[in-house]
Amino acid sequence: MDTALAFAMGEAHRHDPLMVFDWDKAARILVDRKPERAYAGLADDFEWTGGTIWENGGPDFIDYTYLASTWAKPLLVIDDEEIECWRYKSEVPDWGSDTKWPQSALRIVGKEQ
Repeated sequence: MDTALAFAMGEAHRHDPLMVFDWDKAARILVDRKPERAYAGLADDFEWTGGTIWENGGPDFIDYTYLASTWAKPLLVIDDEEIECWRYKSEVPDWGSDTKWPQSALRIVGKEQ
């Protein structure tokens, strides 16, 4: 999606509730499926917002991700399968676009810091 269209979508949905990536749901899926690699990003804008979140059997903290939107649903991608993976920000007020591996999700994957 080009920048102008992304901006227009954001403007059209600016009063909608914010969706954030559901790290706990993603962690449970990753524990269950045990993929080599997984990615997270926003639907229809993945090339600008997505990045690696899981690599070599554990959390990846390095890649850039932007995982909140009022219009683009956050996705977990495993083996080219796109899985909607989000909650409303009002449900998890401490999570935002820059949240990466909160403690609750790290506990689920057994990597609590």
